[in-house]
Amino acid sequence: MDRICEELYRIGIVPVIAIDDAKDAEPLAKALIDGGLPAAEVTFRTAAAEEAIKTISSRFPEMIVGAGTVLNAEQADRAKAAGAKFIVSPGFNRKNVEYIQSIGVPVVPGTATPGEVEQAIELGLSAVKFFPAEQNGGIAKIKAMAAPYTKMHFMPTGGVNKNNLNDYLSFNKVFCAGGSWMVKKDLISAGKFDEIEKMTREAVETMLGFRLKHVGINQDDASSAEKVADRFESLFGFTKKVGNSSVFAGSFIEVMKAKGPGAMGHIAVGTNNVDRAVYHLSRQGVQFDESSFKYDADEHLTVAYLADDFGGFAVHLVKN
Repeated sequence: MDRICEELYRIGIVPVIAIDDAKDAEPLAKALIDGGLPAAEVTFRTAAAEEAIKTISSRFPEMIVGAGTVLNAEQADRAKAAGAKFIVSPGFNRKNVEYIQSIGVPVVPGTATPGEVEQAIELGLSAVKFFPAEQNGGIAKIKAMAAPYTKMHFMPTGGVNKNNLNDYLSFNKVFCAGGSWMVKKDLISAGKFDEIEKMTREAVETMLGFRLKHVGINQDDASSAEKVADRFESLFGFTKKVGNSSVFAGSFIEVMKAKGPGAMGHIAVGTNNVDRAVYHLSRQGVQFDESSFKYDADEHLTVAYLADDFGGFAVHLVKN
């Protein structure tokens, strides 16, 4: 994927916006950024789209703003001139895609069939939109289509909402999801930007899915670790399981056979995607110990320790 799609992968959700009045662009962009989503696809379905993109790209250069529903070369030129960092189309028009490539803007064309995906591959693309997602078979269809196209990544849009968001994002070939439930036109027109910010923050929380995985307790040696685990088993029925470097008591207590990170031990916090969690927490000023990072075969993070301890406990993120 290109750099823009990599950034959208870390952000995770791309709000899809249809804006009727360009004056709403600035407060809307601020609400999205403050809510945790510095990205947007502003659709060319309205006359205000071009001016809205221009406003957002100039006032908020950190925001990844793209143009959606771009159907022809004239719209593509206007989108680029306005400052769009990527362009999205609802369907696959080869002539349109080739033109957007020729003007040097990353393009994510719409696809719904294997044939369209193959055309995208032929043009050198590794990221496409899947639209309309729910009406075209949802995540099951994406998984079926992705099987023979191992290097293609999908952005489902259309029918994606807070209830099915993680069904899509849990599949590693989905690099982000487009949705409009937090930026509905009536909320924008009514100036309810506080509500948009709140819904955006809730969408990020849903996407990240933080939960306690286990607590690690430091001990000096294997014998001490087993004794601690034995007490949890005898008192609370937490079954002891001896591993190479630690002893688990149930699934939530890990007793270390030697001193590990943290003066007291560590706390493991699960998340649906460690890459995205690191990105979003970093935006809040959280620092990470990069020497602790571990990756899977696809070079996605699986473990990341925060730089600071919490009450003597190191804290690390792991995938749910």
